[in-house]
Amino acid sequence: MIHSTAVISDKATLGNNVTVGPFSYVGDDVVIGDDCVLESHVVIKGPTTIGKRNRFFQFCSIGEECQDKKYAGEKTSLTIGDDNVFRESATVHRGTVQDKGETILGSRNLFMINAHVAHDCVVGNDCILANNVSLAGHVHLGDFVIFGGGAAIHQFGKVGDHAFVGAGAIVLRDVPPYVMVNGIKNVAAGINSEGLRRRGFSSEEIMAVKRAYRVIYRDNNTVDEAIAKLAEQAEKYSGIEVLVSFLKEAERGIIR
Repeated sequence: MIHSTAVISDKATLGNNVTVGPFSYVGDDVVIGDDCVLESHVVIKGPTTIGKRNRFFQFCSIGEECQDKKYAGEKTSLTIGDDNVFRESATVHRGTVQDKGETILGSRNLFMINAHVAHDCVVGNDCILANNVSLAGHVHLGDFVIFGGGAAIHQFGKVGDHAFVGAGAIVLRDVPPYVMVNGIKNVAAGINSEGLRRRGFSSEEIMAVKRAYRVIYRDNNTVDEAIAKLAEQAEKYSGIEVLVSFLKEAERGIIR
């Protein structure tokens, strides 16, 4: 259903069973997949490619030009997967040529009220950004990452799979997989063991992650020393292998 007040460019492509509500705008070079829903006053600009069954609540701004002062009108893009929910006033910007020129969001993510995803971000699958969360430019999130309300992360920051960032946190360094960040003190505060249990990790796997956390955060090791000490466990547990790989690639250092 397309509301009579909606404005849709002749250069946009809409899939089957797409709903566009009152006063919404779909611009040039926007591709919207089947069964997507745009509530009222939604703005989507291109080049933007959107998968299936996404829902955009009122006043979302999706695929807008970025806020980087270096941006000079180059043709950059936004790609969104399937089954995402963008609540009221969520904003997502396209990429810049200073990076790969593309912002990428995966599938089954929830972007709550006023969440902001800046240019060149890469967000995995099954993530939750609560109200007023801000991702600066070039941020990468893994899968099953949760940000509590009002949290923010510095540009080029990386957050690993299954990490949990507490409400109000200001994240200035990378967050390894499984780690919880205290939103008041901005320090690591254990692992997200409850989240791992919910996602099917065995008790043995969770215990291995806890032991790895101790090596990284409790035994006064440097990151390089921790990587060396976790090498044997990384061969035994895939979850530790993911953690070690993240540590090797953490260019900004990790949150302590």
